[in-house]
Order: sequence, then structure tokens, then C-alpha cells
Amino acid sequence: MPTAFLETGFPGLMLFEPNVIGDDRGYFFESYSLRDFHRGGISVAFVQDNQARSGYGVLRGLHYQVAPYAQAKLVRMLVGEVLDVVVDLRPHSPTYGQSYSVVLSAENKRQLFVPRGFAHGYVVLSETAEFFYKCDNYYSRPHEGGLRYDDPALNIDWQIPAADIALSEKDRLWPKFGEHRV
Repeated sequence: MPTAFLETGFPGLMLFEPNVIGDDRGYFFESYSLRDFHRGGISVAFVQDNQARSGYGVLRGLHYQVAPYAQAKLVRMLVGEVLDVVVDLRPHSPTYGQSYSVVLSAENKRQLFVPRGFAHGYVVLSETAEFFYKCDNYYSRPHEGGLRYDDPALNIDWQIPAADIALSEKDRLWPKFGEHRV
């Protein structure tokens, strides 16, 4: 079975399903191949890898970077399970202001390619999770932005009780969708 790139209904936002080869010893798959990603219509040069470990209920996001430090990301799970959420911030996109969510897990091995112009976040659904992602641009604190995870205008179902959500102080203070900077 070849590597699959699945459309999400959002221009440029792609769900990647690798070809996993498994037997009684375990499994093997190519988590990233420049050739396969080019064939899937994704041609970015990744320059930085990031990894985070979190416990159940930790919500990180919704984060983005503004130009000239905007970032495309390829996100996946190494351990556990998250609900991964993006919000389209591209003003001329047909999906502007809409959110998309997908469960990513170490078990399903799915990856999400998030193009530049999206806010991104996730909440941990399992006891613990190790989240890994590639970026096509470097992080810059002065170019960082974010959205409130609980903005009623976005109407995101984080799939866990609100009382279980654990946020950083920074993530509590992000503005609502209509008040964000681009």
C-alpha cells in the first residue's frame, strides 16, 4: 500500500497516512520522505524539529507565527493520543476562520501537514503524550501569535471536560479570533 495524502477540505491542509510495514517483531515506516511529499504536492524545506511531552488534559495552543517567521508544520505523535486542531487564518481562503480537528496517535501514525497561515493547537487525550513536529521556519518570539482555545466564535469541541483542561498562563491570555494579529 503506497503512502496516502488525504484532502481535508482546507486548501493545503493535508492528512498523511504512511505505509506501515508490520510483523511479529514490530513495525517500520518512513515518517518523512522528500520525494513522497513532493509527489503529494507538499514542497517545503523543514529547518527545525520540536518535541513536547505532556499529560492528560494539557492543551497547547492555539499558536501561530506571523511573517516573516510564519511556519508550516508536519505534526505527529510518538507516544499517546491528541486531538489536533487548526484554524485557518488566511484572509482569502474559502475556509477562513474555520477549524479542522483530527485525532493523531502513536497507534494510527497519521500526520497532519499544516501550511503557513494556520493557528495550531492540541489537547492530550491519553495519560501522556509525546508530540513531534517539523517546521519550515525558525521560531521567533516577537512574531508569535495565538488565539483563545475557548473562543465561542470558533466553537471547537476539544473532546474532554473543560475542567480537565490544563493551560499555560500565556495560552490563557491569547485574544479572540476577531482580535488576533496577522
